[in-house]
Amino acid sequence: MALDNLKGRVAWVFEDEDFDVDQIVGVKNIKIKDPVELGKLAMSAEDPKFAAKVRPGDLLIGNHNFGYGHPHYPPMIGMRQLGIGGVIAESFSPGYWRGEIAMGFPQVACPGVLAAVNRWDEIEVDWASSTFHNHTTGVSLPIEPLSDGDRLMLEAGGLVGYLHARDKEESIG
Repeated sequence: MALDNLKGRVAWVFEDEDFDVDQIVGVKNIKIKDPVELGKLAMSAEDPKFAAKVRPGDLLIGNHNFGYGHPHYPPMIGMRQLGIGGVIAESFSPGYWRGEIAMGFPQVACPGVLAAVNRWDEIEVDWASSTFHNHTTGVSLPIEPLSDGDRLMLEAGGLVGYLHARDKEESIG
């Protein structure tokens, strides 16, 4: 099974290094479990109409060490609820990376991406060629390839799917 390319618009550019994703819904809302409510809260402090502007497949852009802090899941649950397709960043906090890959949410490390995009640009990640493309500006950049384990986890929709697929393969083999 191969990963589908990520293709969409830049819904938001997180310019701060060490961005703590808890800020997406606000730290006071971090215990909310309802995905619909989390989607409504996503980025509302920065852009009250964010949820209405986002389309399925839109992508987020981050700076260095994106996801720094406690790797809480509610902020990205809200983003997935809105249809956000993944995050492309200069680099990621290891705990955040591991948690979101395990949830089946695509993460792409792409040095130079922050300078290569503007909000609402049409972009694409081509997994096969390990390339990021900004279709609006014509800029292309190499992405860091996924490890085999991360690729398999994303292809299976997350850790649970990966473990089920592996168990099935082991029982057949």
